[in-house]
Amino acid sequence: MNGYLNESNFLMVEEGFTTRDLLENLLGELCQESDQQAFFVADLGDIVKKHLCFLKALPRVKPYFPVKCNGSEGVIRLLAELGAGFACANKAEITRVQGIGVPGDKIFYSSPCKQVAHIRYAANHGVRLMAFDNEVELSKVARSHPRARMLLGITAESIPSAHPSMTFGTTLKSCRHLLETAKEQAVEVVGISFHLGSRGLEPPAFAQAVAAAQLVFDMGSELGYRMHLLDIGGGFPGTEDTRASFAEMAAGINSALDLYFPEGCGVDIVARPGRYYVTSAFTLAVSITASEEVPTEQPGSDGRWDSRMDPPVCPSPPEPSPCSPAEEEPGSKKSLVPCPEDPWHSSSLRGPPGHAEDRIADGLELPQLHVGDWLVFGNMGAYTITSPSLLGGCPQPQVTYAMSRMAWKAVQLFLGKPPQTEDDRESLCTPVSCGWEMAESLCVTPVFTPAGII
Repeated sequence: MNGYLNESNFLMVEEGFTTRDLLENLLGELCQESDQQAFFVADLGDIVKKHLCFLKALPRVKPYFPVKCNGSEGVIRLLAELGAGFACANKAEITRVQGIGVPGDKIFYSSPCKQVAHIRYAANHGVRLMAFDNEVELSKVARSHPRARMLLGITAESIPSAHPSMTFGTTLKSCRHLLETAKEQAVEVVGISFHLGSRGLEPPAFAQAVAAAQLVFDMGSELGYRMHLLDIGGGFPGTEDTRASFAEMAAGINSALDLYFPEGCGVDIVARPGRYYVTSAFTLAVSITASEEVPTEQPGSDGRWDSRMDPPVCPSPPEPSPCSPAEEEPGSKKSLVPCPEDPWHSSSLRGPPGHAEDRIADGLELPQLHVGDWLVFGNMGAYTITSPSLLGGCPQPQVTYAMSRMAWKAVQLFLGKPPQTEDDRESLCTPVSCGWEMAESLCVTPVFTPAGII
């Protein structure tokens, strides 16, 4: 064991006890209290399962988890225990990761735009791997961190399906000039980095990006660099209801890597899966603190209920999945609770007044909500753990971490600790297999009232 995570960091869930059971227990306790703050329940076993699946599907790719996606301590400790690296965007994220003991050589300072003070901080704390895509960054690094190992960030304008928000990265036309400039300033360039987003991981687009990276590798080798690291970025889906599944993406990635960077060529591959790891592991519960009916006759109104929730999260919670009709759209989640007999209303959800994320959702068909009722959102692990300063002074929702005993045994087996008993050996399969089942996570949005579940 690596020592980053132990049983004191989470609740051990016995077989047959699910995330939903834990959630209902916590809600039962909170319904008796006056201060009903929002909270998360995190199934760490789900992250273990995702990690083992990642290693099996992409055996040549080492994951570096982007801390900006979910910087909660339980997630960082678990992924550190499993041997993953971390992609940090600033000094605060580096500090958070190193605060639990992660060494600098497991950290990739991935932001292509860095403050000089943060570069110096990285230099003083053993973080050498960084990214750049322009001359200004080169100059800052040359002055502040002479031992840095740099990845040149590229974008391929020939990839029409690349993510529209892909603003970082230099063009292929500029790569040779930047490599020559780095040589003049004695900056060590060790490889190439790109990030195409989820659409860019579709086989044709990804293959084009890897081909472009190979061209830049050749440029670097001609200039005398020892190019040996390729970062393929993120964009891996966190749920299965996407246009391309993780298995399909992985197959395309492996094909492109085998073609342009075959095994044995001396190039290591890393990736930055964020949503993939944490989206489905987290469930968010929020309570209703105010409710108002907007009459139909009010100008501009179609008649609706406005309900205000305790601290929202960034980004806003997805549309709730209320009780399902007989037929649902593909990819929607089925409810685990019976539909209420009360009439449904066109509803809006709001966060605390004056907050930047005040508007959560409009036009939702929900039962009439009352103060003290709870809404539960599944798939809320990505980009939801926000600092109190961004919540308008509201406290960060507490996270309760849980893991099944089987998942914890799988972690131990994966890290080389042999099963203790014959039952342990029989209950676990090979650690790289994804066939073992986890406790079912809550993936729907029932409404909880002080009297029970609607």
